[in-house]
Amino acid sequence: MATAGDVRIERLSRYLFNAPSWPVSLLILIILGLIIDGASIRIYGRCTFLGSLGFTIPAVLAFFLTKPYIDLSGKQMTWNRSALLALACTIFSVILSLSVVVFSVSLLSLSFAISLGFISGIRLMVLVAISDYRVAHMLPPALFQAAAAIILGTLLFPPPFIILAIVLLIVFVLMFILILWLIERPLQRAFNIRVLSFLNAFIAHLTDGSKGMEDFFREIGEEVYVPQVSLFFRKDRKFNVIFTVPNVHPGPMGDIGGGNIPRCLQGAFEGIVMVPHGCATHDFNLVSEKEIGKIVHAMRGPMNDLTYYPTVSRSERIQSGSVSLLVQRFGDALLIVSTRSPLRTEDLDFNIGMTIMAEGHRVSRDILFVDAHNCMTRDMTPVHPATAIAREYMDASKKAFDRYAQMEFYPLQIGVAHLAVPYSREEGFGDQGIQVLVVAAGGQTTAYVLFDGNNIQEGVREIIQARFCGIVDEIEVMTTDSHVVNTISGNNPVGYRVPVESLIPLVEKALEDALANISVAEVAGSTVECEKIVIFGSQRIAQLASTVNAMLSLIAPVSIALLLLAFLLSLIAYIVIT
Repeated sequence: MATAGDVRIERLSRYLFNAPSWPVSLLILIILGLIIDGASIRIYGRCTFLGSLGFTIPAVLAFFLTKPYIDLSGKQMTWNRSALLALACTIFSVILSLSVVVFSVSLLSLSFAISLGFISGIRLMVLVAISDYRVAHMLPPALFQAAAAIILGTLLFPPPFIILAIVLLIVFVLMFILILWLIERPLQRAFNIRVLSFLNAFIAHLTDGSKGMEDFFREIGEEVYVPQVSLFFRKDRKFNVIFTVPNVHPGPMGDIGGGNIPRCLQGAFEGIVMVPHGCATHDFNLVSEKEIGKIVHAMRGPMNDLTYYPTVSRSERIQSGSVSLLVQRFGDALLIVSTRSPLRTEDLDFNIGMTIMAEGHRVSRDILFVDAHNCMTRDMTPVHPATAIAREYMDASKKAFDRYAQMEFYPLQIGVAHLAVPYSREEGFGDQGIQVLVVAAGGQTTAYVLFDGNNIQEGVREIIQARFCGIVDEIEVMTTDSHVVNTISGNNPVGYRVPVESLIPLVEKALEDALANISVAEVAGSTVECEKIVIFGSQRIAQLASTVNAMLSLIAPVSIALLLLAFLLSLIAYIVIT
């Protein structure tokens, strides 16, 4: 889901990259220093070792000191990041220092002092973002590079330089601390969230799997009561398949929150557990994986008192506008799988699903309404209540409820398969791979194909249907909407990185396995209420987005103004001191 104003958490990852190996960064530092040493002989004879003394040696010292210091404070930083930070700050320092040479060589001491203050502020911002949000703790390593350069700078410049450099260092660091305060203030006041601490947790999650982000989500979360509707299939009085529809969202990203609901539910029950997508947007993301335990507890409650039926209807297609439903009655329960493919099929607002289910309760207690979530297009906004598309979903569902009483029953036979896939999360597949449930009734076979992934590339569903329509009479392709595949990008649907031609043999294998074990079964429907599930909260994503967008619109001009003020104060200090 994405709207023009949304700020999706996984999109932060676009700014992440792997730091180069630290020997590479050090080699560049040494080469850069030697080049500047040679050039400094021509532009300023007294600074024949400006490159080494002013840039390379301070950067190397900062590289060797920063990581151990941060490790001692209980936080983490890699050698590669330490080296890259030293190199980047050196490049900034070189640009700021030597840019004035074209105007006057006599201003080199001033520009060099300004550059040291500037890179100290940059180091402080980077360190509080990636290692420890506490400014006081990161201030010493932020000053390592500049402090070494100031000491060695006394060998290159006249005595007033050290006083000037210290004054400018204080000015720039204070300005950057003020900028950091301005960045944190809006979200801290509105949601009691410290942006830099959240960023620390986000990076820790991507680098070592930490779940510290869940603490932030719990702070902004709210408790809700949501229905969980399931079909329990058994053969020979043993559970064989659970087809369950959660009405919470499997996000926000990776294993954080409810990102891996399918795997967690599979691990909690015997047999195969199929977890298609229900009606929920990112507002219904679980704040923690622990919340899934409440869903498991609710599902287990009635398992010993279920009423099983040996009958099922044939599946039917119902159309209303752009919405297509695959409808099948299992005993007293009604399964509805909805899609708009080849048009976008994205998250349905929770209230749409609840309205449809409430309308369906006039014919059945157990209404399983599935958002197939099977067509990703460029426009991926969710479906909101009272819109034209929402009306189409509701009209199609009413037609399904009108058909409920007329559906004829036949003996139930099912076959099921669970196939692991040779693809990673980065390639669009979650831990559950491909699951297939085949229902045979009245001479008709219906296949429910479930990919553990976040949506399907546009057109892939239709290719799969065309390929297997001769093997089964009816087929629908769904996804779990699992967000474990979204740690790198929010756009990672099934069929995007792995071509559909490579998926066909896997689907064929799973379908053949399911057809091979078709046998008589019984089915029971169950609707339970999951109590006090803590989710992000209604409209909380929109509130966060609007606050962040407002903050971003102001922080850039304010930061520029503060830095310009720092440069102006630097000129005044230079005039007074020299």
